[in-house]
Amino acid sequence: MKKLAVLYGAVAVLLCAGASSAYASAPEYDIVIRNGRVLDGAGNPWVHADVAVKDGRVVSVGQVTGSGAREVDATGRYVSPGFIDMMDQSGRVLLKSGEAENKLRQGVTTVIAGEGGTPVPAADIPGYFQQLEQQGISINFGTYYSSTQARVKVMGDGAGSPTEAQLNEMKNEVRTAMQAGAFGLTSALIYPPSSFQSTSDLVTLAGVSAQCGGFYATHMRDESGDLVQAVEEAIEIGEKSGAKVEIFHLKAAYAPGWGQLMPQAVATINAARARGVDVAADLYPYTAGGTGLEIIAPSWVWADGIEKGLERLRDPALRERMKAEVEAGSMPGWSNLVHASGGFGNVRLANGFSEKYAPYHGKSLAEIGAALNRHPADAAWDILLEGLPNRSVALYFMMSEPDIETALQQPWVSIGSDAAASESLGAMDALGLPHPRAYGTFPRIIAEYVKRRPVLSLEDAVRKMTGWPAQRMGLSDRGLIREGMRADIVVFDLDTLDDVAGWDNPTDVPTGIETVIVNGVVTLADGAHSGARAGNVLRHQCVIPGA
Repeated sequence: MKKLAVLYGAVAVLLCAGASSAYASAPEYDIVIRNGRVLDGAGNPWVHADVAVKDGRVVSVGQVTGSGAREVDATGRYVSPGFIDMMDQSGRVLLKSGEAENKLRQGVTTVIAGEGGTPVPAADIPGYFQQLEQQGISINFGTYYSSTQARVKVMGDGAGSPTEAQLNEMKNEVRTAMQAGAFGLTSALIYPPSSFQSTSDLVTLAGVSAQCGGFYATHMRDESGDLVQAVEEAIEIGEKSGAKVEIFHLKAAYAPGWGQLMPQAVATINAARARGVDVAADLYPYTAGGTGLEIIAPSWVWADGIEKGLERLRDPALRERMKAEVEAGSMPGWSNLVHASGGFGNVRLANGFSEKYAPYHGKSLAEIGAALNRHPADAAWDILLEGLPNRSVALYFMMSEPDIETALQQPWVSIGSDAAASESLGAMDALGLPHPRAYGTFPRIIAEYVKRRPVLSLEDAVRKMTGWPAQRMGLSDRGLIREGMRADIVVFDLDTLDDVAGWDNPTDVPTGIETVIVNGVVTLADGAHSGARAGNVLRHQCVIPGA
């Protein structure tokens, strides 16, 4: 009996040891990021800490003793919330490819799209969101709805003022979009037919967004010589409608006004905020914008719709009038971006969408005109027509670095790339625009304005890309590394962080961003896409009283 007791005791000890070993080896967390310099996203100084993630959320920040199913060594590296792109253009391409690797490589985990609206009508937005979720996306995605969408559905793409009945139809479209989860209403007022909308019409439509606690987000009517007046219009629309105002890609895109217009615009926004208007802005950190060649034609060319406008572009006699107006400068209702850039020599063809003009990519319109023995404007319109049905695009060098610095230092400025995801890494973004902002915007904020120039502190740069935009958009469970928050996290090496992409190499990937976690799932690991599609569709919650 004594021997049996000893035997049973030994077995019991072994079983307990085995159970203890199994218990000890079972990971307590999904991910533990060890020994990083944690930037919380609120602008506080970094702290040495571990970060534990479980079930898609941050569950511990500090000294984490339990193990993770996946352990990430962040020694000597920074750990921050995932970056939020406040002005994205990926609404359509994510239906084709949900990977968005050019965004992830920048540390972006959330994008807010919709300058041009949704790729479907307002009534179809729920199905659109569902399709994105079913197919899977690697980043979190939210969107605005466009006032132009509502206008075109109700009254076509020509000029003119809506009747009261038409305006009510437009309001119904906006209401449908807001109840489906849109974050607000957008306008792009330098582009026809959006440019044909009046301030009062926009106040009316933005009022529907305001009922939902939503935004009026705008590519303003002018970003050049009349920048300040355009800012005042945006503020007026917000003040009268009650909508929060987001100014897209704030810039002083007017060479003759560099150093003057931006401080005036900032002062105007600060004055509005001081009296209680909820207005803020985002920007991309580059001296050139990118848009279509159609903007070189005065707005009257498009007053009767796109097809009539293309017909006018083919008319030699009308071209003479158009060229005279291009050379004369801007006029009411039209931003002359050639004049704003300081001439055709500062407008560079980016993508003509044709074999005929491919050899001229990267050349200025002045150089192309000289090579073809054509007026630069004629060359631009020839390229536009040849590239149809695609939208031929150019880079317009209109901004100055000191003005970018002035805007960037404002506490209410966040970051928006004005670029889309690419269908595959190394390709141009889905807009077909080879601008470095599609691959470099977010790392450039740190590489250029923290490391190379002392414009921002690291903590404030991160705040502008995380905590502040999350708060701005009402994403109350994102943008910070705190217990209970969604685990959107970036691990980066400050020493090697660089945006890399430039004007001559716009699709080169950045360096120094090694790990990106989206909703608690490692989506970029050791600088490579893991294949995970853990992104969520973000829906603004709208309840309209009495609706």
